[in-house]
Amino acid sequence: MVGQLLVRGMLAGIAAGLLTFGFARLVGEPQVAQAIAFEAQAGEHHHGDEAEHHHHDEAEPELVSRETQADLGLLTGVVAYGVSVGGLFSLVFAFAHGRVGRMSARTLSAWLAVGAFVSLVAVPTIKYPANPPSIGDPDTIGYRTALYFVLLAVSVAVTVFSVNMRSHLAKRFGNWNASILACGIFIALVTAVQLGFPAINEAPPDFPATLLWKFRLVAIGMQMIMWTVIGLLFGAWVEHSERRSREGEGRARVG
Repeated sequence: MVGQLLVRGMLAGIAAGLLTFGFARLVGEPQVAQAIAFEAQAGEHHHGDEAEHHHHDEAEPELVSRETQADLGLLTGVVAYGVSVGGLFSLVFAFAHGRVGRMSARTLSAWLAVGAFVSLVAVPTIKYPANPPSIGDPDTIGYRTALYFVLLAVSVAVTVFSVNMRSHLAKRFGNWNASILACGIFIALVTAVQLGFPAINEAPPDFPATLLWKFRLVAIGMQMIMWTVIGLLFGAWVEHSERRSREGEGRARVG
């Protein structure tokens, strides 16, 4: 059973990756190209000590062309990511199915996708949003990346804690009130954690604010497409499989 769910999750991840690639290629790549063009234009105005460094960079051969990065490279990366998260999603679903009340497979899958998007994407991205590849301080990349993943881990822990609190609160206040209280606990804890993490602003002062905003919207949009497709498609496949299984059992009993 778990193996079948894993295959469905990976297939849903492939479908989500293909749709996400289409969105990224049509909407995201123009923003990346503009950001790279801005960096190149700004670099032309730098002289003095940086001239030799830029000359050295220009002399180095380009290992992977921009066309390859924007097509095959982007497709490979996005689909591989989709397969990975789809497989992990199916394992979480397998653990939760039957343990969270009498939810249908489609409903549980949708809620898990929403929870994954909030805890894995929204919370860390609010504090440390994505930047175009052409901007950022190389000296702080490692530090910023470490902070991002620490915040992501804390977000997952807070999500698990809030879900467990809902289960305990439901016994006293009912499911609806417990859900509201659990959401309040989650928001309060996440807000406190985000305020405690250091802020990092790597965007140059002269970088176009509109371009930066569009790039970050595209980054969020890619994640929304990924998790929406996985949540809806995986849930539909599992529910269809369960319905066929029940119908087969019913025909076997009648026969």
